[in-house]
Amino acid sequence: MPEAIRPGSIRLIVGLGNPGKDYERTRHNAGFWLLERFAVQSAVVLRKDGKYQALVGRLASNGAWLVLPQGFMNASGHAVQMLAGFFKIPAAEILVVHDELDFAPGVAKMKQGGGIAGHNGLRDISHRLGSHDYWRLRLGIGHPGDKNVVADYVLNKPSAEDRGAIDGAIGRSIEVLPLCLAGDMQGAMQKLHSFEKEKPVEKKPEPKPEPKAAPVPETKPQAMPEKPAAKGLFGSLFSKTKK
Repeated sequence: MPEAIRPGSIRLIVGLGNPGKDYERTRHNAGFWLLERFAVQSAVVLRKDGKYQALVGRLASNGAWLVLPQGFMNASGHAVQMLAGFFKIPAAEILVVHDELDFAPGVAKMKQGGGIAGHNGLRDISHRLGSHDYWRLRLGIGHPGDKNVVADYVLNKPSAEDRGAIDGAIGRSIEVLPLCLAGDMQGAMQKLHSFEKEKPVEKKPEPKPEPKAAPVPETKPQAMPEKPAAKGLFGSLFSKTKK
């Protein structure tokens, strides 16, 4: 039997991402990466549940739910709303794991509440729960430096270096999940945030136009000295002046 869950403990952990092989390695699926890894380490099998439209599993230790919504990102809230409503789980006992543009790869931060920062998954969850008070575990993926290319950026694979950094942050985040499940959210945040200070995301600077070369002043060709008149019979004849 699962242990009794303490008040304030996390009872539902949601990983955000898009289903299907086309998206499984993209930056937007960082939440999926963490939850899948945590499920394997916890010996939890995630099974498809048509009622919730999600992959669902349950921890044997305390009965907390692990959920991967299988609608696309902008429909993530359906599974959260259905499961939280059925099991009477308040927003403050839900932890949503998602990718974060404003953190560099390798950074992981946790907080409760706040805005959605343009994240479609968070937008749908907040809308369906009618609350922003759920916890967020934010995994940095970096920013492309241009807001106009963000949609393409999150739906592409990170470089090998960035993926390694994200995987490291996932490993450190999983280490603090037992504290979340035990209701020690402050302890979890302190431990997670002590691994390293937050790194500001390095936005790629826009290319600067090359400076134009200063115009070279035109130089007038120097006048060549006149050649002396040719000497000889004709030269001597025409060089003489009349008296």
